[in-house]
Amino acid sequence: MKKTLARLPVTLGVIAAVLAPMAGTAAAVVVTPSAPRTGKLTQVGPIADHGFPAWYRDSNNVRLELCNTPDDPMCPAPAGSIPNPDAPVSFPDNFPDESFYQLADSTITLTSGAKAVISTNLEAAFMNGAPAPGDQMVFGRVRIRFDAPAGERFRITHPYGVDDIVADDKKGVNMTEDTGAIPGAFGAALNGRVGPFLKWDPAVAPAAPAGYIGNPGVEHKVVGSPYNTNFVRIEQLDPATGAVIGEVGFSDLFTIQGRYATNSGLDLDQATYSRAANGTGTVDVFASSEPGQVLQITGDTTLGFHDTKLRGDANGHYYGRFPLTGTLPVNPKVEVVNISDRPAAKKTRALVDVVTGATATYDAGAQKLTVSATSSDKKGNPALSVTGFGAITPSGFTGVVAPPATVTVTSAAGGSTTVPVLANAGATFGATAPVAAATADTPALVNQTVRLDATGSAGEITKYTWTQTGGAAVTLTNAATSLATFKPTAAGLYSFKVQVDGPGGTSQATVTVTVTNVSAPKADAGVDQTVQRGKTVTLDGTKSTAAETYSWAQVSGPAVTLTGATTAKPTFTYPTQALPAAPGPNATFVANNAPVVLELTIRNAAGISTDQVVVNPQPETFSGLTVRYRTGNNEWRIAGTSSIVAGQRISVVLGSTLTGRVIGTGTVDAAGAFSIRVTGPPPGTVRTVSFISTTGGTQLGFAVDVTN
Repeated sequence: MKKTLARLPVTLGVIAAVLAPMAGTAAAVVVTPSAPRTGKLTQVGPIADHGFPAWYRDSNNVRLELCNTPDDPMCPAPAGSIPNPDAPVSFPDNFPDESFYQLADSTITLTSGAKAVISTNLEAAFMNGAPAPGDQMVFGRVRIRFDAPAGERFRITHPYGVDDIVADDKKGVNMTEDTGAIPGAFGAALNGRVGPFLKWDPAVAPAAPAGYIGNPGVEHKVVGSPYNTNFVRIEQLDPATGAVIGEVGFSDLFTIQGRYATNSGLDLDQATYSRAANGTGTVDVFASSEPGQVLQITGDTTLGFHDTKLRGDANGHYYGRFPLTGTLPVNPKVEVVNISDRPAAKKTRALVDVVTGATATYDAGAQKLTVSATSSDKKGNPALSVTGFGAITPSGFTGVVAPPATVTVTSAAGGSTTVPVLANAGATFGATAPVAAATADTPALVNQTVRLDATGSAGEITKYTWTQTGGAAVTLTNAATSLATFKPTAAGLYSFKVQVDGPGGTSQATVTVTVTNVSAPKADAGVDQTVQRGKTVTLDGTKSTAAETYSWAQVSGPAVTLTGATTAKPTFTYPTQALPAAPGPNATFVANNAPVVLELTIRNAAGISTDQVVVNPQPETFSGLTVRYRTGNNEWRIAGTSSIVAGQRISVVLGSTLTGRVIGTGTVDAAGAFSIRVTGPPPGTVRTVSFISTTGGTQLGFAVDVTN
């Protein structure tokens, strides 16, 4: 079957929501497969002229290169991605804004009739969309999309793992996970789920076209899954328990695109020169590629050498040493070519000197940093400088309070080196003296224990000493600890000093305590409130006087859960109104719009005091109501507007009470409007309906317009 692979929009970062019970929000969880993973992407190839890796390698030693031209039907760039498909591909003017190393899709028709598309790709794209130098990024993508009713839960098993997804109310199942979408961080894609590469199953005819992992126009069985799940299975799950309800789709056929890499490319890792005072010297070149390649430096008569091969080892490292007998131009460069590639890969790199013999020492006493280094260019003697400090001088850099751990020496001829800083002089630092801090409990009352607190003191402390410095004499308890106490017998001012000792010295702090006579407590639970259902309510008992303890309790109203019930300002969420259960009828249903009444109790040594506060639900009214029932098609059309805009749900019940059959439920939109359009139940002889919302609004006995 002929099939065209669709172009997919780029999504940056990793997009996978965490399972959360939120309406309208897709939920996706990556499930760890039961079988261990047996393969992955393992290596990024050299950077090609277009700024992307020349290839990626997987654990099966398969290398795939980028499909970025329109003229290869087995590995084309996406349709419409190249500005001028009739012109040669060139970067960045005529280059695809996205292309693929692997493009793999499986399309399944589910039992519901919906079409599911599962894509597992290794994609190249640009951070800001259009091709631009420095914006190149490669990421592994897992994307799963199909229509499904909101709230339904599915488990999708595919070649690269298992995903547990809950459909949302806007896009059904729509999950995209991109790993590695960071410009220039091409190795990040190795950490994703995509890999190793898929390819046509060689045991199933026909065979893949030579040089390709498959034909993108033909569905075929594949191999390569690291979990041996070379298929897609979609199962519906129980939303609450996760138990399998049944399989709703399966396929082991994929359309895949990818071209085996025939070129190896190269990276020109370093190019340096050294020359004596007479101007003669050597050029040293370090490069890397696949083992067994033929790399050579391009001859440069100005520098004094000809086309010459580099020497390579079994690990893909290449090296060459060439004579420097000519004149060194301004900003010299060298070119290395992999002549094994077709077309030959080329890399150019600036030729720089080598900074040698660099040392950095620090005198802690004199706060002086001394750096020395030499250049391999004995003829030019380029100036040397230290990043962040300036030109190297025999006198060094003074006033350096805290040196960096390393310094970088840079030559005017382009070379640089980084060396550690060695501290070799100066006295060691002494221990830091502690810093004392002192506070006391408030309020402080006669015949009540008062706590003196030095736990806020900082530094290394070996000893605490509390002493009284003013006021009527008291007895200090635990005076040699950070927390001391005393019990005053008379009102007045009391002063104390704490001294803390440590290896670095001592420190003192003082605190003055105002002791008052005990007064009878007076509770104040705050003013009555009116709050929208579903919102957080904050109670306020801070205007209570002489309170040592607080205790809040509910007296009446819909049950609430208090947070911080022993504090001055606890909170609770005003409960929403429960709706009648569908389909009904609900003979015992009662709307509860009673206020929440709470009582505050405060205590101290002089007694107890209580006060109550009433929290009322915000009133809600409905306007513009229309209710129509069409007998011809058994259809209800109901609409209206709420005075509260909170996304609440509104149920409509047949009859003049809320105990009848539920006709339907709608949601209030951002303008306060709601509408319900459902089939059945027929009203029979009943000609009224009643409304109730989760924010407490009710309207009973609204007339029904019955038409045919």
